[in-house]
Amino acid sequence: MSDLEQRVTELEIHLAHQDRLLAELNANLVEANQTIDLLNKRLERSELTLRDLLNAQLPANERPPHY
Repeated sequence: MSDLEQRVTELEIHLAHQDRLLAELNANLVEANQTIDLLNKRLERSELTLRDLLNAQLPANERPPHY
């Protein structure tokens, strides 16, 4: 194998590794974005629940029933 052929082979191997790494990184990014979307939806629901709970409490000028 000539020097040029060896260099081309090494470049092809390097490119194959880069392609595999890029595919792995892309899969990880897609998964992370799905997780972020899910967490954002859960946070929005939690905020709505908290807002509803705070709005359902007694008004500030009313005494609690144990007085």
